[in-house]
Amino acid sequence: MSALQSPDSSCPHLDQAPLQVARTSTWGAILFAMCFPGVMACIYFVLLPRLDLGSGAKVVVAVAYTASKIIQFAFPLFWVICVERRRLSFARPGTGGWRLGLAFGLVVAMLIWVLYLGVFKNSALLASTPAMVHNKMSQFQIDTPGRYLLFTLFLAGFHSLMEEYYWRWFVFRELRQRIGVWPANVLSSLAFMAHHVVILAAFLPERFWSAVVPFSLGVAVGGGLGGHGSSHSRPPVYREVTPDRRSHSALPTAGIEQLP
Repeated sequence: MSALQSPDSSCPHLDQAPLQVARTSTWGAILFAMCFPGVMACIYFVLLPRLDLGSGAKVVVAVAYTASKIIQFAFPLFWVICVERRRLSFARPGTGGWRLGLAFGLVVAMLIWVLYLGVFKNSALLASTPAMVHNKMSQFQIDTPGRYLLFTLFLAGFHSLMEEYYWRWFVFRELRQRIGVWPANVLSSLAFMAHHVVILAAFLPERFWSAVVPFSLGVAVGGGLGGHGSSHSRPPVYREVTPDRRSHSALPTAGIEQLP
């Protein structure tokens, strides 16, 4: 989730803002961007499913999820264009570092599959997880093979690219300009980790310290290390497209076993 040296070579350039936005306002925007995904995950993934909403429960959850994503991914552009009054310009992405990114992504995906099939699949840790995954799939109306496949492709493709823009181009970039590379890398990685904590805790409710926290920290460390490497050597979009995309595409195993 970080980008330095050439973050702008594959992301929109920002002209100098003609309007000086108050320092506290900018920090407010950064904090909002860091907290919003985690807060909304609590709402659409935990709170709403627990409410007695009758026959409209699935629709409410779907609307909340969709609205949260629209707001999340629209906010950086709204802030930059409408509040800071900066003008965007685009440059052609480079291809430096794609081999390293691809190799890293393949290794992460392979480790996910090996650990799941060889260690966790039949363990007590995940004994009740597949059924809970299926229940969530039903709440989000993706409990058929076709819908599940489309949702998986959405998460591993479009949604992941939008996370690249959101977390690296906006959150990390804004933090880096104010507190430096490493503090920005740590904070943006932990913020990115937050909504994963919410989701994992829903599937592993009695394993918070033994599973949820370690797995979530793995997300933060992996994103931070990959992001820091990209910040010094290659355009950020390739670190995100390869490692995280392949990791995301390796994750739906437990749920797919519950499909009818």
